[in-house]
Amino acid sequence: MSPPLKLAVVGHTNVGKTSLLRTLTRDVGFGEVSPHASTTRHVEGARLSVDGVALLELYDTPGLEDAIALLDYLERLDRPGERLDGPARLARFLDSNEARQRLEQEAKVLRQLLASDAGLYVIDAREPVLAKYRDELAVLAMCGRPLLPVLNFVSSGQHREQDWRDALARIGLHALVCFDSVAPPLDGERRLYDSLALLLEKARPHLQRLIDDHQTQRQLRTRSGARLIAELLIDCAACRRSVAAQSALEQAAIRDLHQTIRQREQRCVDALLRLYAFRRDDAEAGELPLLDGRWGDDLFNPETLKQLGIKVGSGMAAGAATGVGVDLLVGGITLGAAALIGAVIGGSAQTLRGYGARLKGKLKGQRELTVDDAVLRLLALRQQQLLQALDKRGHAAIARISLSTPQDATWREGELPEALRKARAHPEWSSLNPGATMEDGERQALVQALAMELL
Repeated sequence: MSPPLKLAVVGHTNVGKTSLLRTLTRDVGFGEVSPHASTTRHVEGARLSVDGVALLELYDTPGLEDAIALLDYLERLDRPGERLDGPARLARFLDSNEARQRLEQEAKVLRQLLASDAGLYVIDAREPVLAKYRDELAVLAMCGRPLLPVLNFVSSGQHREQDWRDALARIGLHALVCFDSVAPPLDGERRLYDSLALLLEKARPHLQRLIDDHQTQRQLRTRSGARLIAELLIDCAACRRSVAAQSALEQAAIRDLHQTIRQREQRCVDALLRLYAFRRDDAEAGELPLLDGRWGDDLFNPETLKQLGIKVGSGMAAGAATGVGVDLLVGGITLGAAALIGAVIGGSAQTLRGYGARLKGKLKGQRELTVDDAVLRLLALRQQQLLQALDKRGHAAIARISLSTPQDATWREGELPEALRKARAHPEWSSLNPGATMEDGERQALVQALAMELL
């Protein structure tokens, strides 16, 4: 296997070189990103591998600060009639005292570029094309290495992309790439590696492998993120609290349920941030509307009836005949509910163990509190919004992601997905309830189906 491609990331001070490295490596901890100049003082390296094979080595370099002085010094070193090429002129400079003193930062950059296969010249596209940048490019060209200009911060409304394109074309640099390290385009890395492959044909296999792996990993992250959201929604839809029908107790139970759901959403946010390799404080779930909850009637919904029908078999039909008698005893429960209670009485001991406590609570006037449909819709919308934001976010971004209330007719209108309606009748499917059975095969199938629907 051929050795990894070595790239030096070079440019003026404070143009976003470290930010670019953070985004390419997906490492928010790489180097130090600061609005102050000259933050990076030493060369730092990072390696990109696929299946354990090193394909690309990236080297972050200090910012070029005084290319004008460097050019003047190089001219003073020239001897009359001497015709040295660029690398030879730089080699003489690098052996001088100036390279260890006044121009030490520039020397570090040139040594790394000379030791690399190519360089990425990072440009703050918001800056005007000044003489100091032309001098930097003249010095870097002496290294004799392919140089790919990278226009950073092009998402800003104040960028000067066309000015830079014109200036670079005048010195023979026609290949360039726009790559905003804070908000990179979805195909930004592919375009960057494709452009490099044009300059370094021998490196094309390595770069293509990186492109393919990047696409694969992005798809895996998206699918994993959708599953995390589906787990959240199933957990919340199946969550329930039993409470006596007294106002004070009901309100306390509602507040407790609200806090439980809020914490569960935050755990989903944290998991999504870890999945995309961002910091925990890059996003936070906001407050949920404190609705009155939903007084669950799921004890008597079609899914519960189906479960009981499967479990009690013919005993259900026999027991249902006692429903009228039960209805007279409890007065206020509908005939259908009473028939169901009779069915359970005529059913098996297993059914009584599974549903006896809920039926008993119903008879005593207790209510089952579940999560309101509107909250489930909001949870789905906010987490999908977060997933999309993380997919587009560069690892150099500093601003926190704000989870506002998005507008999406898909989730705001119509019925909830079947998976959530079904989960209503299965409190055992929620990790927020005691005795949860998270590995239930039907639950896992519904989580997967819901995840696909979210995508």
